[in-house]
Amino acid sequence: MNKNVAIQFVKGRDEKGHPEIRLFRNIDGKRGKAIYKFYKPKTITLENYNSIQKMYLIDEEGAISTRKIDLSISEDHVKEVKSTYNWNSEKEFERFMRFALRHANSLNKK
Repeated sequence: MNKNVAIQFVKGRDEKGHPEIRLFRNIDGKRGKAIYKFYKPKTITLENYNSIQKMYLIDEEGAISTRKIDLSISEDHVKEVKSTYNWNSEKEFERFMRFALRHANSLNKK
């Protein structure tokens, strides 16, 4: 079993910051989104922010990802990253929740 549960913006480099996460579900329960906010992310720099294309949510089942990323940049650093992961079915929601539980458990063990 792969114990590596991680969020990555740069392949191979785990983001160490703890995000603020907000979940939203439509009334039908099938569609929704999770909004991740990282303040002063460790793996995104002024040198590499142009190459950031996805947020990867990685666990033992593989990776799910999103291209919806917004960066706030100041003169000398990346201040904030807001990334939105959307799901469009109960199956996609359940997969996301398995990742979210594994990620939360991995943070509690550190």
